[in-house]
Amino acid sequence: MFARLVLMFTLIPLIELILLFRIAEVTGWEFTLALVVATGLAGAYLAKSQGRQILGKIRAELSEGRLPGEELVNGLCVLVGGALLLTPGILTDITGFILVIPFTRNLIKKYLRKKFEGMIRSGRADIYYG
Repeated sequence: MFARLVLMFTLIPLIELILLFRIAEVTGWEFTLALVVATGLAGAYLAKSQGRQILGKIRAELSEGRLPGEELVNGLCVLVGGALLLTPGILTDITGFILVIPFTRNLIKKYLRKKFEGMIRSGRADIYYG
């Protein structure tokens, strides 16, 4: 697990830098800088608007006496997606938009649900209550 984290936090930023330098070579540094700023602003706006909608749905479910499980997963996706969109880079921006936009987020949630169900059925997932 530690080796994966080290790779993730060193390899991904290195790939992002290479991509940004390649884009700058083709389009110029001004466009590349504008692209990074624009995706950061768009990501912040999307994360904020989606986050507000999700918080409203969580409040509504709580006021009805229901646990907001689905909306908590949405909130987690938007939180992670927003953080990725604020991080300069092309791969992180693509992943961030996938997690923030409702249609693509729903596809990711379906995938995660199937993966977690498979882990639980096979006994590879443990649930801890603290």
